[in-house]
Amino acid sequence: MYYQVVSFNYKKCSLEQRESIAFKDENEIKEFLKALTNFDFILEAFVVNTCNRVEIVVASRDNFATYHAILGILSKTKGINFYELEKSALRFEENEAVEHFFNVVSSLDSMVVGEAQITGQVKDAFRVSFKNGTAGKELNRLLSHAVKCAAEIRNSTNISEHPISIASVAVAQAEEELSSLSGMVGVVIGSGEMGKLAAKHLLRAGADVLLISRTKEHAQELAQELGENVKVGSYEKLPSYINKYRLLFTATSSKEPIITSDMIEEKNMDRLWFDMAIPRDIDKNIIVDRIKTYYIDDLQEISKNNHALRREQAIIAADIVKKHKKEFLRWLQALAVEPVIKQMRLSIQDIVKQEVARVTKKGYLPKESSENLEYMALQLFDKFLHNPTKKMRELSKESEGTVAINAIKEIFNVNTDSVDPQKYKKDN
Repeated sequence: MYYQVVSFNYKKCSLEQRESIAFKDENEIKEFLKALTNFDFILEAFVVNTCNRVEIVVASRDNFATYHAILGILSKTKGINFYELEKSALRFEENEAVEHFFNVVSSLDSMVVGEAQITGQVKDAFRVSFKNGTAGKELNRLLSHAVKCAAEIRNSTNISEHPISIASVAVAQAEEELSSLSGMVGVVIGSGEMGKLAAKHLLRAGADVLLISRTKEHAQELAQELGENVKVGSYEKLPSYINKYRLLFTATSSKEPIITSDMIEEKNMDRLWFDMAIPRDIDKNIIVDRIKTYYIDDLQEISKNNHALRREQAIIAADIVKKHKKEFLRWLQALAVEPVIKQMRLSIQDIVKQEVARVTKKGYLPKESSENLEYMALQLFDKFLHNPTKKMRELSKESEGTVAINAIKEIFNVNTDSVDPQKYKKDN
């Protein structure tokens, strides 16, 4: 079994590319994963789909075939040329896949390093796949250790102190450009996590919030949670609001832009708009005097320039990731060797029983001696296997141990695919 991650993220994909690759909803993800796991060489898979990245995480028997299956199905699903996808993809296998995934879960690979949402987003992504039968114990092991790594990074560094998000960067930029937000009204479209964060940061900055959502009940619940300075507006009146107020923050899951040129009126005031969604909420072709629009990649650039200390802490965090990766791989290899040893011993027991029964049946051995012969044969094999199994356990703790163990499985025709190695842990 091998781990692989195919990543489409802000480091290699433009905003336009990420928009075209992003999954629009949970059903689309389910259909993609169903098609992917129909291949017998793909054991498990799940998709992390956020505003900055699409990560396809798999456990497979064949990394080469799996990589091409991922790109092929994605090409067909999204209507994107296979070779264009390949140019945009980052491919991680085995040890690199583990390290990359740990970095993602620990928010070290995020657009804003140290942002607080990604760990929960990855957990939620795994739950969707687990519930639908496309992810199980192999990827659960990987995720569990990644979450432990993220927890140590939070506890050992100040990378997550005063958590930063794209929403906080957007509000900070608005404050910088307008000097103060006190007494202003910020229109926030979207009542999900990003909308909630934007509203909180606006309130902290002294602004009032006009919260808008297609599902008015969600907006009302969030407004009640955030307090009296948050009012709920009507989605139908969106054109009126964007032409009345100077500040706009959007974070919806709409598949199409919700703000288009025909909705905008020329006004004698400067307006600041922040689009924190992928796909974009604000049509990219809008060019209107006195409206300045920041998209998510613009906010990432601002974040890069403003958080040197956080990047310094990320260097410390990277060492923690490497430590956890090494521990996980050692644990995985040690865990994997026990079923091999056990299956070899069980095979020997079967052979001994069959041979003793055969020679007894043919009269080469008195029946009353069969039990003693079986015991003696097993003792001989135990002595013969003592040093090899000891060496196998030592090999399992080395970085290249997997290659040796796989070779032994091939030579002795040992199949552990359907064996749960956890039940052998106590045999050590």
